[in-house]
Amino acid sequence: MRIAILATDEQKQEIMTGKNAGSNKELIFLKNISDVKSDTEFDAFFLLTDDFPGMTFEYLSGKPVIINSVINTLQSAKLPANFSRINGWPGFLERPLWEIASHNKTITEPVFKSAGWDILFVKDEPGFIAARVLSMIINEAYFALGEKLSTRHEIDLAMRSGTNYPFGPFEWQEKIGIQNIYMLLKKLSETDKRYLIAPLLEEEFRKLISSQPK
Repeated sequence: MRIAILATDEQKQEIMTGKNAGSNKELIFLKNISDVKSDTEFDAFFLLTDDFPGMTFEYLSGKPVIINSVINTLQSAKLPANFSRINGWPGFLERPLWEIASHNKTITEPVFKSAGWDILFVKDEPGFIAARVLSMIINEAYFALGEKLSTRHEIDLAMRSGTNYPFGPFEWQEKIGIQNIYMLLKKLSETDKRYLIAPLLEEEFRKLISSQPK
């Protein structure tokens, strides 16, 4: 099975590190969606960058298409039945197990089996499972920091030591990006008040946005 993967250099490195992709010669990494001329070239497509919003995908009709979409669901985006979504945030592509939300498991599962990748099918919900849990942990860390209960370094150290996490909450936030965390929490808080954004996290997000060129 020939699989086209549109990915950044960082995403490619994570996949090759976590999934041993370098040994599979049927994985073709692309830099631009324009490199794909038709669906006859490949059996499946991974579109993991942000370079394709607004494009139409009629020529990929029927072939499995896996996109990087952590917050927006397949249903909300009204994507065709051949689409699935995964979490392509920094740090998640190198995980040994990927969470997948899919319209059609029958055509999606063989793609991952052919590449030797382990997957877990989950509900088509914002944040999947891992990102929802992690965003809440980061949010709680911001509540604690805002209340001056501890420092960033001490909170990170306590989480790494106490839970054996590879990163502390603030280290994860730096890796993933505060924009991603903020937007996921904002979406989740629309239906669940447990995800209401910590004031300090909101403040840091607003400062970042205001500092960016307009």
